[in-house]
Amino acid sequence: MMSTASALSCSLKYHLAFGLRFPQNHALCRHNGARITTSRSFAVTMAATSTTPLEVCVKASVTTPNKLGDCPFCQRVLLTFEEKHLPYDMKLVDLANKPEWFLQISPEGKVPVAKLEEKWVPDSDVITQSLEEKYPDPPLVTPPEKASVGSKIFTTFIGFLKSKDPADGTEQSLLNELSSFNDYIKENGPFINGEKISAADLSLGPKLYHLEIALGHYKKWSVPDTLPYVKFYMETIFLMDSFVKTRASPDDVIAGWRPKVMG
Repeated sequence: MMSTASALSCSLKYHLAFGLRFPQNHALCRHNGARITTSRSFAVTMAATSTTPLEVCVKASVTTPNKLGDCPFCQRVLLTFEEKHLPYDMKLVDLANKPEWFLQISPEGKVPVAKLEEKWVPDSDVITQSLEEKYPDPPLVTPPEKASVGSKIFTTFIGFLKSKDPADGTEQSLLNELSSFNDYIKENGPFINGEKISAADLSLGPKLYHLEIALGHYKKWSVPDTLPYVKFYMETIFLMDSFVKTRASPDDVIAGWRPKVMG
């Protein structure tokens, strides 16, 4: 797996990474008549404290059979597994046709859901916190005073993406949040907690990935060159092996946001 130091030393031409494919060798199975996909364990090195792969339900691709879908919250959980070197088995769930077995473990029909200590746990916040408590090494804790850095970027991105009025201020709101993040990373980076990646980066990274693809497609918009530290941060995160391994395809991201844009 590429270390954060290796990621920082890359050329940062992350678009080259788009040629890589999500790992294959999936095993198909059936559960209560519904087709699901259970992948092999993706983490190369098993944590000493865990020898049994942890089960996690995530969104399935809507564009390519047996591939991971476009949920940034699912990717956050998968990134945590990867960065903690925990073995895991994915169950890809078709959210447009949710099987009964899935609704039994996730009554609200939401992903991600992970099985921890024989209990199915929903919500990426809860899952990642539980993983940190149970598997503290390597640590991914973000200090409380830094945990909210960049936290408003995602909501302002959605506002701008859905906007039909160029003069409604939504673009400027997003630029303001990105500018604040740019200043923070300039003084405190390369990551939110300094030299080492932490939980806050694993949460923000997938959201920035969606921002870049969705705004590029639907608005022909990209992060301006006047925010070089934001661009550097994004490129560094996107080049990490764990990120490349757990990201959705651009086509899935585009398809995932289409209802919000068109609606």
